[in-house]
Amino acid sequence: MKIFSFKYKIVALTVAIIAHLACSGSDEDTGDENLDSNTQVVDMLESNFTGVSITTVPCTLSDGTVTDCYQIVTNSTPSDHSMGPWCPTTIDDDSDAGGIWLDGGEVYDVDGAFIKNMATFYNDSNWLMYDENGDIYVTKTEEDCINAANPNVGEQYENFCVECLPSYITEITQTFTIPITPVLQNAGILFTTGPGGPPGSSNVPSTRGVALNGMEFSAPAPVDNILGAYTLAPFDDAGGHINVHQGYHYHAATGFSTEVEQADDHAALIGYALDGHGIYAMNNTDGSSPLDLDEYRGHSDNTRGYHYHVDAAGNNNFINGLKGAYAL
Repeated sequence: MKIFSFKYKIVALTVAIIAHLACSGSDEDTGDENLDSNTQVVDMLESNFTGVSITTVPCTLSDGTVTDCYQIVTNSTPSDHSMGPWCPTTIDDDSDAGGIWLDGGEVYDVDGAFIKNMATFYNDSNWLMYDENGDIYVTKTEEDCINAANPNVGEQYENFCVECLPSYITEITQTFTIPITPVLQNAGILFTTGPGGPPGSSNVPSTRGVALNGMEFSAPAPVDNILGAYTLAPFDDAGGHINVHQGYHYHAATGFSTEVEQADDHAALIGYALDGHGIYAMNNTDGSSPLDLDEYRGHSDNTRGYHYHVDAAGNNNFINGLKGAYAL
């Protein structure tokens, strides 16, 4: 089984981010004099985003701070790269006909050979997603998409490749509210789903952040539930797929969405977490990755203040938690 190699890379934006640094020292109710005070004001210049509407609104954060937030409203599809394909149609199709699958820290091409080999790959003879002619069972309608993506999948959708199309989500918009000035906390929160940690407060958000093209950085896809129903819901090469309730969204960063390169060879900015801190690519331009990330996948430097670096795409994850307060 071959490991996925990126098929193309969207040309990164060359617009530089103007670093506005704000001190989060004694005037913030953190209760920790040693808390890193080098935090960056969210620089959401329109030129850094595509396909979004940004306004300023009053907001209250999870720690009780009353402040101003950016409200980002976007439609449900990206404007900076194409979507799909997700499911190949025959077991003879090459990788151009399908998307990718994330499993065990690896990224796999969902080509015809992957579908043909699923019984061996998962050591389960119940996998047989194609007929005697080699045609793959793929959802064809919006109703099929909804039913096959339901947690209680009916037997009629077992061994189907689930493909929800952009035409199903033309009326969906997404709204994200992110603090303009991030407020670091003594102790952040680990997400209740995915690699972040064990279940915690029901108020912990599931959304990780928003990409610079306005698409959601989502919680890890429930791979075990998907496979347990003998379905496959691939991601496209950009790490995204479609849910009719939330539109197109990402489960991994694979380098297709808008990026803002950094002047100091630091990893590129790809979006913002819900607490207002920047989310950057995993690796710097020299291929190195930071070794001092905390449990949230964040650290600080003198230019960007506190910020996050995304997880490897194969881990079906972006960041592990939020070190700052988030809008309620």
